Amino acid sequence: MTVETTLAVALVSGGLDSMVAAARAREDGHRLLALSIDYNQRHRLELAAARRIAKLLGAERHIVLPLDLSVFGGSALTADIAVPKDGPSDGIPVTYVPARNTIFLSLALGWAEAAGARDLYIGVNALDYSGYPDCRPEFIAAFEGLAELATKAGVEGAPFRIHAPLQNMTKADIVREADRLGLDAAISWSCYDPAPGGLHCGLCDSCRLRIKGFEEAGLVDPTHYALSA
Repeated sequence: MTVETTLAVALVSGGLDSMVAAARAREDGHRLLALSIDYNQRHRLELAAARRIAKLLGAERHIVLPLDLSVFGGSALTADIAVPKDGPSDGIPVTYVPARNTIFLSLALGWAEAAGARDLYIGVNALDYSGYPDCRPEFIAAFEGLAELATKAGVEGAPFRIHAPLQNMTKADIVREADRLGLDAAISWSCYDPAPGGLHCGLCDSCRLRIKGFEEAGLVDPTHYALSA
């Protein structure tokens, strides 16, 4: 008997977390639609990584959607604000992009409904992260409820499922999961403030988390860093 596979929309930023989340969608038996957002981010090198990841995972379609959030500003990733290099601090950092995951999941939801997909995958986690409010389980649960209220499919009894398979993983857990899935972490991009020559800076919060993850996982980090803390 042939088992019918279903479509899933995965948000693929180009980072390690989104690569693992999208790979989990494939492992869960879904055909993959990959969505990346070109929001005029400082680290637009991640979009080249997203294309590599979508190809590696056999996405049936990969959309890189232009949406220039730099016109709003309000973040070190979209405005002329320095990216912190001194390590994580208390509170929500200036690399937070206002409502980013709400915006991105809304776009993924729109594509999912149009394509007949009912599963959305996002690579957020609530353990080793930078304090962003839109990475918390409460946010994912609330958005899933919103999706049911806000869409024709939801109202007609075909609700959407928002999958955050990395939600309770440390960065080391995510590194190990990438290894288990046979993924090449070298093709992913994490750095918020790329150094000349296409290198990870090694000092921003995202680089520090990546370095820490590989160290704690006991696996070789294939990333090339300009500097190390």
